[in-house]
Amino acid sequence: MTNLRQDARAAKPQAPAAEVRNLLDKLAMRASCRDFDSSMIAPETLEDIVRDGVEAPSSCNQQNWHFIIVADPVRKERARDISGGNHHFAECSALIYLCFQKGWTHGNFSIVQSVAGACYHMMLSAHLRGFQCIWNAGIGDQAALREMIGLPQTFDVIGALAIGRAKSTAPKMKAPRRPVSEIFSWERFERPAASLYPVKQADTYPFWEIRNDSNPFAQWNPTEWSWDQIGDFRGYSVWAKSPLAGVYVSRRQGDALEAEHGLLGEVKPGARVVEIMPWGGTTTTVLLDRLGPDVRFSVAELSPNNLSFIEERLRREGNNLAHVTFDLMPNGKLAYADGSIDLVVLPQVLEHMPDPAAFLDEAARVLAPGGTIIASTRNISSAYGALWLETESKAQIPNQGPFTPLAARDVAAWIAARFEIVEECGIGAEATGDATLLTGDACHQGRLYAVRGRRV
Repeated sequence: MTNLRQDARAAKPQAPAAEVRNLLDKLAMRASCRDFDSSMIAPETLEDIVRDGVEAPSSCNQQNWHFIIVADPVRKERARDISGGNHHFAECSALIYLCFQKGWTHGNFSIVQSVAGACYHMMLSAHLRGFQCIWNAGIGDQAALREMIGLPQTFDVIGALAIGRAKSTAPKMKAPRRPVSEIFSWERFERPAASLYPVKQADTYPFWEIRNDSNPFAQWNPTEWSWDQIGDFRGYSVWAKSPLAGVYVSRRQGDALEAEHGLLGEVKPGARVVEIMPWGGTTTTVLLDRLGPDVRFSVAELSPNNLSFIEERLRREGNNLAHVTFDLMPNGKLAYADGSIDLVVLPQVLEHMPDPAAFLDEAARVLAPGGTIIASTRNISSAYGALWLETESKAQIPNQGPFTPLAARDVAAWIAARFEIVEECGIGAEATGDATLLTGDACHQGRLYAVRGRRV
């Protein structure tokens, strides 16, 4: 809130005219789309959109930007492959690659800011014309892309704008925006604590030392985060992907999910089941299919944004939500009565928690006598654990939030202290990808450790 004193002599701002307000409201309805119908847009219309874009301001008015329209279906498929799997690159009407000439007005990224301004101007032009679009920085291998679009070394490409018409079945939901009160302040920096994420302490944080693949200041240890910070991080970043059915599937789960769910055993009709912190709902839709429609199912998450995303994802996967509830768990506390739950599922989330052992106490509280807990975790005592230490943990924290793999033997001890262990296994002998099932002593050496416990 402003602390500026009111000045009676200051002119009061006039309320915007109705037509201005209507236009601003229309612009605010713009939402990113990743589900296009592949229809054509007239070349002259695409050129007009670019023409609108370059009305944006440019640093020193040099306009050292360049925009390459790619509409050929074969080249769009190639663009999809280069991007690493952005399916909408092949389905949109056209891609506009956002390029700039290197060497001029680099201070404070002024040329990059200029291109970004032009890009958003194009997005608004497309929106007002009735099209949908999405801007992507994830465009893939630069060398392969440079060859495809014939880009000289004196230019760089920083993103691609996909434009087209949304499928009738495309999500209509706009990703959540932070309350304005969180993202601005008067006179000096002020921001809510939950949106200030922990970093490793340093005197300075030089920009050029911080990259996605290398961030020496990234705080991966969730014990340094509060529940509110973890919820805030996950609650907004979950919307980095649209809730499209069958498209965005977790690579970290893969075939391992089937092995994890193999521990479920028989779940009786009418059982009360809770899945804890599934983030985007990839595991949730598979679990619902496995359990069938006769269970009473709940999703427990840290942010309403996660819950709205998961609900939309489940609808699009065709799940029946008549017996599904979506519940918040503030500060890691479950909103269920003591002894009211028959099955608690923790899909690789203990390693994301500030105090995983304490949360197992919470799981024990809500489980009914004879109830079951299924927990899986990434295992630091594995080939994957070595990879995480050597490589993965040196990068930026992923969208799922901070985590540190746990030692399988520690997790087994925590479970044994609260539940009777019925079955346990390791999943994955290699650092990534495989879902080899490991039993006996080897179960503590798998990429993942999974366990089934019973509340006595």
